[in-house]
Parts: sequence; structure tokens; C-alpha cells
Amino acid sequence: MGSGRAGRSGTRKVAVVGVALSDCGRVDDATPYALHAQAARRALADAGLGREVVDGFASAGTGTLAPVEVAEYLGLRPTWVDSTSVGGSTWEVMAAHAADAIAAGHANAVLLAYGSTARADIRAGRRTGNLSFGSRGPLQFEVPYGHTLIAKYAMAARRHMLEHGTTIEQLAEVAVQARANASLNPEAMFRDPITVDDVLSGPVIADPFTKLHCCLRSDGGAAVLLAAEEYVRDCRTAPVWIHGTGEHVSHAAMSEWPDFTVSPAAVSGRLAFERAGVGPEEMDFAEIYDAFTYMTLVTLEDLGFCGKGEGGAFVEKGRLRVGGGELPVNTDGGGLSGQHPGMRGLFLLVEAVRQLRGEGAGRQVLVRGGELPRLAVASGTGGWFCSSGTVVLGRG
Repeated sequence: MGSGRAGRSGTRKVAVVGVALSDCGRVDDATPYALHAQAARRALADAGLGREVVDGFASAGTGTLAPVEVAEYLGLRPTWVDSTSVGGSTWEVMAAHAADAIAAGHANAVLLAYGSTARADIRAGRRTGNLSFGSRGPLQFEVPYGHTLIAKYAMAARRHMLEHGTTIEQLAEVAVQARANASLNPEAMFRDPITVDDVLSGPVIADPFTKLHCCLRSDGGAAVLLAAEEYVRDCRTAPVWIHGTGEHVSHAAMSEWPDFTVSPAAVSGRLAFERAGVGPEEMDFAEIYDAFTYMTLVTLEDLGFCGKGEGGAFVEKGRLRVGGGELPVNTDGGGLSGQHPGMRGLFLLVEAVRQLRGEGAGRQVLVRGGELPRLAVASGTGGWFCSSGTVVLGRG
């Protein structure tokens, strides 16, 4: 790892050397494969490296044999491959696997790529807005009762409210501050300011969530290129080092989840910080998976930014905003306002790297009297708090 820390296994330090998004938001004239390719080309161009250096590839969510089909489409013949699929946390988990492989010498440069036309497919009638992940396996015991994906998050949020006194207004603050950050991001899908009253007065989706408590649905793709330290000198960008990672799976059936108020980030975050040799108090900002407002709140608790049950109070008073907030969170607007084309975890890594490199433009996080941030955490969540991957990144 970078900065002389010894949190990674293996002998080589690993850096993120290229990041990019494809066209995002409303993209009616592209396939998921095309968005993969667009993001991948841009990430390689960002790094200043050619396709020939890529000997590892990771992707999920597209095709029958992902990532084989996507690699073929991109003209890649990787000798290291990963198709881990654990929902939104897929990309943080893949980044951990890729970093370990590079550190151990099993690969030199690994490309992570994602693309989805989730919004356009519904608009064109190619798919419906599915309410369930299916009815096989352990899910067969929940689906007959109409327990939708959104309802699972809503049930967990209601439990937190019951046990810890968290209010619906506090949850709404997460959406308000995400929109404030999105207003600074020209790539965000929704940028008009909203208020707590706007959130509370919207149509109910699953009690206690109204529409603005829930992520938007967009099209888009992203790509991240990780490489061994010896490639850094050939890159056009400053390296952002992988300092520590952690991953954890919790449950599939809600009946097997020991505590609805504790997410798997409580484990993945602890592991990532321990392996990085740093603590949450040293993070300059955080990128957190936010399919729903409750995800942000409970992940902040479980990563150690505040105590269990204190998330509601923590998110008040603008703490999550870029420009004045104590801990800017989801600096691009997140899935609530920026973009959310499905498994959004790769977008967290792209934004974290951009911020650490000082490429946040009008939403750039500055610390200690105007300096660029040095450390950040990206934490993805999958399923209905079924899985989590956490990555600590830093400059220098």
C-alpha cells in the first residue's frame, strides 16, 4: 500500500490510476455494452495508458457470462478475472480482490467496468420496475407476503426510529444535503434545491419512505483502472493509493438479520480501517451507497463516524454538505440526486478519486485551510444490507 502503511497483503503497492463515467442520466440511444466501452475508454485515457496494459478485468450485471461477454466486447483477453456480484457493494469488493491480486503479482493492471440502461429500458418497455429479486431460495419465505425490496429498507429504517428515536425529519435531511451537493455537480441528474418539507410531502413509497427518500433511476456507466506501483510513473494522473479494504456478507433472508439497525459496514469498515492503519476520524470525506436515506445514516454509524443511534443527530445542521460540512458525504449528489443506474458502487470510487486528485470542480472538498483532502472512504452496500465492501483511499 501507499504511504508506507502495511495494511495490504503482497509486496506491491496498488494505485487507482484512471477513473471515468460514461454518459449518464437520460441516455436513450446506447446499450449497456456501449456504456461499458465508453467509460472504459475514458478511464484508460484518464490514466494515459493503452488497452494493452490491461491484464485483469472485473465486471458484473450484464450478459449471460459477465464479465466474459463484456471483455470480448471491449477487445480484452484478461488473464485475471472477477465476476463477483453482491449488489451495490460489488465494486468495492471487486476493488479489494483486484488490489490483492496486483499486490501478489497475479495481475498488473485491472479494469473495473459497469454500464446500465436501467431507466431507458423501462421507458422503452424492455423491462418493468421490478419489486423483487425473485422467489427462489430463502426469498420464497418472504415474497408471498408482498415484502418488496423497498419495504425491506423501510422496515429497517422504522426499527432504527423505534429503538433510537431517529425522526423522519432527520432522514429527510440526508436527501436535502445530497441534493445540495448535487446542485454543485453539472453531471448530476437532479440539481434543484429541496427542503425537508418537500421530502415529507411527497408520495409514500414504503412507510416511512416518500419518493425523495429513495434513489432515482438513471442510465450510465463507470470504469476504474487499478495498477501496480511501477505503472504509476507512466500515468498522466497522480496516483490514489488503496490503503485498506474490507468486505462482509450478513444475510439473505430478513429473518436471519440479527439487528436491523446494524449494517454489514460495521464489519467491512472496521476491517478496512484496521488494514489501512487509520481511523474514521482521519477521513476528509466519505462516499456512501445511498439507495435510500436510511442507508447513509446507518452506514455513518457503522463506519464509526458517530455512535450507534446517533446518526439522526449527526446528519443534522448540514454536516454532510460540501463547503462547510464537517464530513462531506456523497459529494457528487449520490444515488439520491446524482445518478443511480443500478449497482452504483463503482461511482463511489470514481468520485472519491476525483476529489482526492482535486478534480471536484465546483464541488471540490477542501480541508485544513484550503488544502486538498488526503484520505477518504468509499463504502458500498448490496441487496437489502446483505453485503458491504469498504475501501480506504489516499494521496501520497
